[in-house]
Amino acid sequence: MKNIAIIIGGKSVEHEVSIITGMQVFDNIDKDIYEPKIIYIQKDGKWLVGNSLEDINNYKTKDFKDTYEVLPGFRDSKLILYPHPEIQRGFFGKKYPTQEVDMVFLALHGTNVEDGALQGLFQMNDVPFTFGSVVSSAVGMDKVIMKKVFESNKLPIVDYIWFYRSSFEEEKDKIIKEAENIGYPLIVKPANLGSSVGISKANNLDELLFAVEVAMSYDRKIIVEKCIENVREINCAVMGYENKLETSLCEEPVGWKEFLTYEDKYMGNNKASTESKRRIPANIDEEIERKIIKYAKESFKSIDCCGNARIDFLLDGNNIFVNEINTIPGSIAFYLWEGKEISFKELINKIIELAEIQYKQRKNNIISYDIDLLNRIGDQGKVK
Repeated sequence: MKNIAIIIGGKSVEHEVSIITGMQVFDNIDKDIYEPKIIYIQKDGKWLVGNSLEDINNYKTKDFKDTYEVLPGFRDSKLILYPHPEIQRGFFGKKYPTQEVDMVFLALHGTNVEDGALQGLFQMNDVPFTFGSVVSSAVGMDKVIMKKVFESNKLPIVDYIWFYRSSFEEEKDKIIKEAENIGYPLIVKPANLGSSVGISKANNLDELLFAVEVAMSYDRKIIVEKCIENVREINCAVMGYENKLETSLCEEPVGWKEFLTYEDKYMGNNKASTESKRRIPANIDEEIERKIIKYAKESFKSIDCCGNARIDFLLDGNNIFVNEINTIPGSIAFYLWEGKEISFKELINKIIELAEIQYKQRKNNIISYDIDLLNRIGDQGKVK
């Protein structure tokens, strides 16, 4: 039976959302095929394992009495979880086991974890992991680079500008003029966050300046986009790898306006949340749906994604704009696949299978090219 580590948490503002996603994956993974365990990365970066991590209620009370800190190691294409030396030496001689992991299931959102940083650790050490590679994860997280990739693939996007925090301090008037040339209202975002954190709408100069200050507190890179009024959001998930792709049903969040705040999306007692339920399938005509499905596949393929991603669209009348791609969508976007008669358990199985395919493709690459170069170099660094 394959050991699967579901990694959650992380040093990210989307830490709590990740816990929800990870618990849903743990509860629905096929335990007849896989032996799942939770690895919880705390906000301070410590890695914890233990049975109490399998109950979401313990995250509410912070009751992790049987957990212990581990340090990641790697051997024979496996993740090895070593008990922290300080833990191993204490507690009346109690010994904590070293654990082996065959594959990592990433259930993380946001910077430092979804953006390729954690993927790089596993890719460098030859450990299989779910969802996209380092490159696809990084591109999917950085909204500026993502838009440039979409532009190069002739995908429709709204007008935008971007700038660095340091540039705003030096060329504030120039940047404000460029933003105002797009025309109010505007949406201001940190380039590398999700879950609507740090996003604001600006209807005038004062609001624009305030929105930029908010965004700059979260990221050094800021994007300002044209806000389309009376817009509809349509979302579609894509699953697969390379050319073998399938799409979910389309959804429309009911009551969605320019954007939902973090609280709107995740706080169940928030009025905006209860008014913003999903309509699946979305009430759109066949031609619009056909184009969205086409753009969703092209978006997924353009950043070399793998597994299951959700692509968000803006619909203005008959005009469709690709808004962004979520390379590890919240709740793995399982609800979009239920209409295609794919259960959450089956979706997880498919994601793991795709991760294995991606891993085997990577293993086919030559990573060592021995030409005995060092013995051909003289004392002065010149080729003999």
